[in-house]
Amino acid sequence: MGIKVENVSRRFGDFQAVDQVSLEVETGSLTALLGPSGSGKSTLLRLIAGLETLDEGRIWVTGRDTTHQSVQDRHVGFVFQHYALFKHLTVRENIAFGLEIHKWPKKRVKNRVDELLELVQLTGLGDRYPSQLSGGQRQRVALARALAIEPNVLLLDEPFGALDTKVRKDLRNWIRRLHDEVHVTTVLVTHDQEEAMEIADEIVVMNKGRVEQIGSPAEIYDHPATPFVMSFIGPVNVLSGASHLVPSHSAARDSQRLFLRPHDVVIRSEPEAGTLPASVERLIHLGREIQVELSLADGQFITAHLSRENFDTLDLRRAQQVFVKARRDRIFKDVDERQLVAIHS
Repeated sequence: MGIKVENVSRRFGDFQAVDQVSLEVETGSLTALLGPSGSGKSTLLRLIAGLETLDEGRIWVTGRDTTHQSVQDRHVGFVFQHYALFKHLTVRENIAFGLEIHKWPKKRVKNRVDELLELVQLTGLGDRYPSQLSGGQRQRVALARALAIEPNVLLLDEPFGALDTKVRKDLRNWIRRLHDEVHVTTVLVTHDQEEAMEIADEIVVMNKGRVEQIGSPAEIYDHPATPFVMSFIGPVNVLSGASHLVPSHSAARDSQRLFLRPHDVVIRSEPEAGTLPASVERLIHLGREIQVELSLADGQFITAHLSRENFDTLDLRRAQQVFVKARRDRIFKDVDERQLVAIHS
């Protein structure tokens, strides 16, 4: 087992940052801790690293109880959002810093740094300073520095948060390929659902200091355990009292909420069994998909995502009368409306 967390809690004054969290991270896997701001994901990562002291519970790293060990003794690599590189040191000196602290022989340090520069695709840039690099290059230096000491686990705290969208996309594809090459047990903290879905083997969804669900990206998306998970992972329509959109076997009641993915909204130009009249309010072109915003007769709004082929076939126009139904939905009882507002605000 790469990492085991058992009933871990951490409180800051009156704020319960982590509340009785238990999870296991398989050796060699890439696991994402996913949740909104304040969900406890970064605090949990810092507890694993030893940068925070837990109030209760135990933590094991590669089979060793590290609960009361120092950061240095845990032998973990940690990468921060804002790189934390030494500005006065070159790229090569930054990567070598931890090795020199551990008193590696000079020749071994040079060979290891050369190896890492090639691994992170920065060969030839070793003599530059951080200020002479792009944001994506600086983050790769930070990753190389964390990997230099050959850590038992690699911990990444929002590593792409300070980068623009294009660089972030490229870098997360690169880090997935890097992980497949080095196979170090990795935990990534992120609030970006797409990022977690794209690169993680397993996702731990956190909310208010607790774990809501653990599973593969497909399991989290297709079989959400709670209203929070379904609302946080990917776009979703939340409708109240919408039993007319629910298949007969579901039998929704007014106290329940219907959760419906935009791609599971079926639009027809003519009425058929199970459909409900709706009016096209807005059409948004998203490249390969078209987002259709619709209003229902009861005043509620619903969003559908259509392929360009389907959109062209329907030939939709604003204010057009259409008919909709649910291909697949989920119903949850006792949904906290305040929580849903917080997710989407």
